[in-house]
Formats: sequence, C-alpha cells, structure tokens
Amino acid sequence: PEQYFFDQSFGDFSEELQTARDQGKQGILIMFEMDECPFCHRMKTTVLNRPEVQDYFRKHFLIFSVDIEGDIEITDFQGKPTTMKDFAFKQYRVRATPVFQFFDLQGKPIKRGRYTGATKNAEEFMLLGKYIVEKKYRDTSFTKYKRQMPRC
Repeated sequence: PEQYFFDQSFGDFSEELQTARDQGKQGILIMFEMDECPFCHRMKTTVLNRPEVQDYFRKHFLIFSVDIEGDIEITDFQGKPTTMKDFAFKQYRVRATPVFQFFDLQGKPIKRGRYTGATKNAEEFMLLGKYIVEKKYRDTSFTKYKRQMPRC
C-alpha cells in the first residue's frame, strides 16, 4: 500500500489541494495512523493492498498517510505549518486509529466523511469510497447507506 495506495507528498496539504483540483480528483483522503496500530496494519495487509481498491481510490482521490504521533512538520490545508501529531489531534481530534477522513477540494472535512477503525473487508471499504464519490453522504449516514446495499 505504501507504494500503490498512498500518493507521495512533500507534506504541504495546501499544495496537494491544488494538485487534486488540477488532476480532476474529487478530494483528498487521509489515513490517520500510527506504527503500533494492529488495525492499521490489518487494513494495509488485507484491504489497501488490493489492486481494485488502489485503482478505485486513486482514480477519485489523492491519498496520504499521517502518523498521529509524528513530529514531522507539515503544512495544513490553510497553509499553516504544524506537526503531524498536532494536525491529527488538535485540528481533527483523532484519538484512535485508523481514521479515514475525506476532504473536499477546499480542504474542508466532508460531513459524514470520516470512518474510524478498520473496515470489515475490502468490499466495505469500497462501499465507503462509493458513498463519498456518489455524494450519498449528503442524504444519509454510511451505516444506512450500507444497509441499502447488497451484503458485503
């Protein structure tokens, strides 16, 4: 997944927004994670490593990973310098991992576009992507959306 799921970043999310716009993406997906997280590891080894997942998400989003314990300096969506851990904890209140947060092309978190924890399987993660891409979050929660879909 590090090679085929996540995009490479220089840590400037304000620039990444422009790149996402230029490439016709629908937004940015950030996976907030930490090294010792077994659920992050499971997502990477059973879901994010699948070609169909990689192809779908990379088609629609720029995708980045943020270490919630990281001291690396980054630039947030508003162009302000911060550290990865402050970005995660102070700006987006990430306290558990993984957290998948979708952002629109203005750098705003998409309402109902946050998923905490590991998905049950790749099919559920694909449904999460379709939920955002098809803008179903405007009308319903992800839980209700899943119930309307064939079993995954």
